[in-house]
Amino acid sequence: MTDVLRRGRASLAFSFLVQGVAFALLVTRIPAIQGRYGVSDALLPAFLAAVPVLAGVGSVTTERLVKRVPPSRLLRWSQPVVLLALLGVGAGERMVELGVALAAFGLAVGVLDASMNMLGVSLQRSYGRSIMLSFHAAYSLGGIVGASLAWVGAHWHLALWVSYLPVVLVLLPAVLVGSRWYVDDRGAAAVAEDQAGEGGAVVFKWLLPLCLVMTVAYIGDSTVSNWSAKYLQDVLGSSEQMATVPFNVYMVTTLLGRAIGDFGVRRFGAVAVVRGGALVAAGGFAVVAAAPGAWVGMLGFTLLGLGLCVLVPQTFAAAGRLFPGASDAAVARLNVFNYVGFLVGSPLVGALGDLWSYRGAMLVPMVLVLVTLVYARSFGAQPDRYGGGHERARTADVGRGSNGL
Repeated sequence: MTDVLRRGRASLAFSFLVQGVAFALLVTRIPAIQGRYGVSDALLPAFLAAVPVLAGVGSVTTERLVKRVPPSRLLRWSQPVVLLALLGVGAGERMVELGVALAAFGLAVGVLDASMNMLGVSLQRSYGRSIMLSFHAAYSLGGIVGASLAWVGAHWHLALWVSYLPVVLVLLPAVLVGSRWYVDDRGAAAVAEDQAGEGGAVVFKWLLPLCLVMTVAYIGDSTVSNWSAKYLQDVLGSSEQMATVPFNVYMVTTLLGRAIGDFGVRRFGAVAVVRGGALVAAGGFAVVAAAPGAWVGMLGFTLLGLGLCVLVPQTFAAAGRLFPGASDAAVARLNVFNYVGFLVGSPLVGALGDLWSYRGAMLVPMVLVLVTLVYARSFGAQPDRYGGGHERARTADVGRGSNGL
């Protein structure tokens, strides 16, 4: 393994961590943002929905841009925009300024998420073994750091710009320096494209199962993010203080699961890890739905972190395997369904909770996660690149053979 690849892996992991910090600082301070700009409860969902919608636009745009601009360059300049937009959210005074800052944040996040995962897939190909989960573990760690910084800001009643400014002043120059060591590995991609032949183009019917899994994973994730506190307090009767714990537990178990997940992929293969993660996540939702009290509910959210954490990184990795000659385009298209799941998850659970019950609502993401089992083979299959476009189910045991990523 060359020093170039090692530096590339470290710099990319740092970018994942920084993005985790930035996103957590935004979403955990939504009440403070709402208060600063006087955004009404009726208008707030529109502002929040605009971010993932524009991020989807940014991801689609990235698919076109990478035909002319390397993903490393897109990442190098989109990450500073995300950080500056975050500062803009904290420093503005009028609602129009908030709209502009959130629009810039959303568009830049779409470019950033797509280009980061493109580079991750490319580096995994160069390494010849599973490393994708380690990047997403860095993102989870960043989320924990960002949420902790947000707690400090809220605890000391700091103005938003006072909370955000030191973070941006530290992270902005750091990511600009770190971006010098990004590795595109366009040579390996060109070889893969030559080997792929006619199968090098993205065929949506092959990508669709992965899109569905990505959507389901983020429905589960947004359910925990948006409803865990309310569920514990209103349904399971916990205290307000204890109701803040499940999301932190979820983030920590997500970090732990991703930190060791690559070893599981190398040992058992991607298909087995995805199936195991789906079963554990479904079990977590079942425990949450049936929990008699808060502590059992906490156990359910712990299982959710351990189960859901493997799905998203392995979905990106599977897209790279399915389309080795067009992995950038596949990742960009797949990334859009990240935002689809985020948009669908919270309103879905809320509507079902109001119409039915919140216990019953937790069973819906459980069933959706189990659907992942139907498509698990897509995480180890490659299209037949030489026989006219028919899919052949050849298991790609990542890290266990010369053909693994």
